[in-house]
Amino acid sequence: MNTELERRIRRLPDRPGIYVFKDADGKPLYVGKAKSLRKRVVHYLAGDQEPRLAAMVADAVDLEFVVTDTESEALLLENNWIKQKRPRYNILLRDDKTYPYLKLTRDEYPRIAFTRRIRNDGAEYFGPFLPGGLARKAIKLVQKLFQIRVCSIEIDGKLPRPCLYYDMRRCLGPCVDGLTSLEDYTRATEATRLFLGGRNDELVRQLRRAMAAASDQMEFEEAARLRDTAAEVEAVGQRRKLSSVRGDDVDIFGCLVRGSKAAVVVLVMRGGQVLDRRELFWEETAELDAAALLDEVLPQLYDRTSFIPKEVHLPLPIEGEQALVEWLGDRKGERVYVRMPSRGPKAERVALANRNAELAFRRRFRSGSASAAAVRSLRDALELPDEPRRIEGFDISNFQGDQPVASLVVWEEGRMRKGDYRSFNIRDLAGPDDFAAMKQAVERRYRRVLEEVGSMPDLILVDGGRGQLNAALEALALLGVDETPVAGLAKREEEIYLPARPEPLRLARNDDGLRLLQEIRDEAHRFAVSRHRRRRSRRTLGSRLDEIPGIGPRRRRQLLRSFGSLAGVREAALEELQEVVGTELGVRVFERLREWAAESLE
Repeated sequence: MNTELERRIRRLPDRPGIYVFKDADGKPLYVGKAKSLRKRVVHYLAGDQEPRLAAMVADAVDLEFVVTDTESEALLLENNWIKQKRPRYNILLRDDKTYPYLKLTRDEYPRIAFTRRIRNDGAEYFGPFLPGGLARKAIKLVQKLFQIRVCSIEIDGKLPRPCLYYDMRRCLGPCVDGLTSLEDYTRATEATRLFLGGRNDELVRQLRRAMAAASDQMEFEEAARLRDTAAEVEAVGQRRKLSSVRGDDVDIFGCLVRGSKAAVVVLVMRGGQVLDRRELFWEETAELDAAALLDEVLPQLYDRTSFIPKEVHLPLPIEGEQALVEWLGDRKGERVYVRMPSRGPKAERVALANRNAELAFRRRFRSGSASAAAVRSLRDALELPDEPRRIEGFDISNFQGDQPVASLVVWEEGRMRKGDYRSFNIRDLAGPDDFAAMKQAVERRYRRVLEEVGSMPDLILVDGGRGQLNAALEALALLGVDETPVAGLAKREEEIYLPARPEPLRLARNDDGLRLLQEIRDEAHRFAVSRHRRRRSRRTLGSRLDEIPGIGPRRRRQLLRSFGSLAGVREAALEELQEVVGTELGVRVFERLREWAAESLE
């Protein structure tokens, strides 16, 4: 550390604030907070820092600081600077993308949308919603109460007529000129913002003032609508209060740090029940410290959620505990407790969270495993935000365009998850069209995932080139999904097609990431072919059964229900067939099946 930097550190004021170490190019290296800048930063001169911060001090040549009135204000400012400047030596939160949020866009006529990734796009995010189904219910409630749009079309007022949501009174209809005004829509947007933010008392007061004004102006229908909206908002708020007094709202943290790797698990308890578990991972270049990790990550984590629990339980003390308590209390509007329980049920829950963190660490960082090298390679080559833990692969199989079948296979945490495989019978295609078949399969798969509030994969892989990739992207666009990475792998040259690259990506033939994609692609192909053969076999026998006089769709279904499968029909004895379809028809079916069997042996 140079002499000028030491002099600046010793001249820091004895006030709360943040400090920013910078390198020779003026880029921020590290942002920290302090109750007293002078007392906190002077410790960096002692030379007994953890390896990560020791490396930072060695690179630092300049120091900047900002004074605040309180330590909690310093915490908020520190969190904002870390998000904006992303200093190299700060521990940055990488979202695990498993939680549903609601997004209120920044458009002139904002829309409400479901998402699993928080972006720095100026939109407002509310959540996470636990259990996940509450996110979809919240969207429907917002539509019902405030009539905010959910579509992603451009709003210019030029459409000739509104969609069905307007007729159902679930949208104000800004897409058609004259149905609503910007002022009315803005009021609905503000009410939505208050409702999703949990500020129901303030919202009810506004609604009742508007109701009284409408009544004074003899607009009784509008006054009645506002009255009903206020009553429903009050009822929702009351249900939340009743649920909160029946049990605890607690976030329980477990943490495991080994060298440069770390795993944090959060057990999410709402109403006295553990509803979910969140996993976060870090793989830094320098050694980490568990207390410093939690101290830096907790503000970032709670800055991304609109729900603050009553208590936060930690496995060890952190330096900025008091500032965190004050900041969380300000956000929640009431006191929040940060505890380090040492005995009793609360300590047992923290121990459980620590055990979960250890298991998550082992699963994520299996040393020397081929899958670990493969996901690192894919993250770097495909420029993914994180190492992919779950990859879903699609393929299409058909015979001269007939009876197309799509397959879905799943790779997760180092192995194929055959229990998660799915197949789709492609419908309503005029002829062979692999692109349309891929679009239909991808849309059907993720429409179901979104309706059930399931987890999107970290990567979608389609078998094929640019055409198949674009088909998958069109399907996701229809569903409003734009954050899930998609790639196509073409067989002939083993080229990888990506949305943002005009030219295909070519990896070395022995690249671990390419080998993983090939494994998933080949498994999707195998599964698609096997499903298609089974479908052809069923269709062939079903068609031939229809050739027998007296056998129509109803009789065919009756045979299949009685014998369980087409193979069962083939193997059935004459007496068994006669019991199902009668004496004469049973003989006819038995004889015709024997004839076909003999023909196949010739």
